[in-house]
Amino acid sequence: MSAPFESLGLSPESLGAVKRARYQAPTPIQAQAIPPALAGRDVIGCAATGTGKTAAYLLPLAERLAGARNTLGLVLAPTRELAQQVAEEARFFGEPRGVTHALIVGGEDMNAQVEALRAKPILIIATPGRLVDLLRVRAVNLSHVRALVLDEADRMLDMGFLPQINELLGALHRERQTLLFSATLGADVTRFAQEHMHKPVRVEVTRSGTPAPRATQALYTLEPEEKLPLLITLLAEDPLSALVFVRTQQRADKVREGLARAGIKAAALHAGRTQAQRKQALEGFRRGQYRALVATDIAARGLDVDDIGHVISMDVPHAPEDYVHRIGRTARASASGKASMFATPRDAHAVRDIERIIRQAIPRADVPREAPVFVEELAQYHARQRDPGPPQASHGVSSRPQNQAPGRHARSHRKGGPGTPDGR
Repeated sequence: MSAPFESLGLSPESLGAVKRARYQAPTPIQAQAIPPALAGRDVIGCAATGTGKTAAYLLPLAERLAGARNTLGLVLAPTRELAQQVAEEARFFGEPRGVTHALIVGGEDMNAQVEALRAKPILIIATPGRLVDLLRVRAVNLSHVRALVLDEADRMLDMGFLPQINELLGALHRERQTLLFSATLGADVTRFAQEHMHKPVRVEVTRSGTPAPRATQALYTLEPEEKLPLLITLLAEDPLSALVFVRTQQRADKVREGLARAGIKAAALHAGRTQAQRKQALEGFRRGQYRALVATDIAARGLDVDDIGHVISMDVPHAPEDYVHRIGRTARASASGKASMFATPRDAHAVRDIERIIRQAIPRADVPREAPVFVEELAQYHARQRDPGPPQASHGVSSRPQNQAPGRHARSHRKGGPGTPDGR
């Protein structure tokens, strides 16, 4: 069992926030990362998704920024959703220490964000693209940033944010603390750390690429036209909430429509949706209004929904590392969950790449081709290909429990606690 939070060097104010969050004991990443971060050391933290990385850097960041003069902190995140989640936790852990923050993300009113910066927040939480926009019009001064956090650094580099990150680094104070956190540490992240960090403490509580240990994995090999029937069949087996990953925005919308024809309430989440639409989809899924959320990999990081019962990859991800982040959306903390992936015979090489990253074979599962639901849905699929007409509800599955609010959607007691790159 980890040492108590009291042994980590946190102030009474922060310990009070930890108690209000009902954290019983620090997670391994928190226990190992907080002390060196409090001491001002650079830290590289690697741990599976859902193990408390956000609090592992926010708690020491709040301590070091509290009461400091002319000192700012900056947290960079790859997506708006993750930045918003960090902002919620920053409010919870920062306010007891008097650390105010501003949230700077794309898709929101830039003038309102300029006003928020004029209020002189102590901590800025941002996506790279929007912060660069404000930097170029001199609406933000980053020369006083003495603490930088890159959350999900590998994702930012994968999404092509390196030019923006380099531009931001050029505006920061040369003498600063840098904290880098992610679930995977690839070559790009290692190279970045070598170039921009000073003798970092490496905290790797799980090896890079380790999937969520309590996620029951399954790999289905099938033909493309069988994917939607299999998805509907799996959803008919239990009432669990389901996060469904696809590769493109257009496909996300089509899968959502297919689920609607089967009488399954679902929403789509991708970069082509407006910020208001994305917020509505996420809130509806969180409350249980939607049984399923169909998303591109924008939702693989920072999706603030606890206890997702089933993560289903209808398409093999573009990058093998994204598989780790996808299934990390289920089996968070001490929970368990299911993770299924659909692969066509053409995906064999990509599947091998994933298994090499996670250092294990994904258990193979049989496609239930004799199951009544599967047979009916596949027949309807072929009928629509011959004579596409207006969407019709699937009567054969209307008695299934798919529209029940999943029992595993209850929010945790902890407060706060792609189509295309959308960090702007």
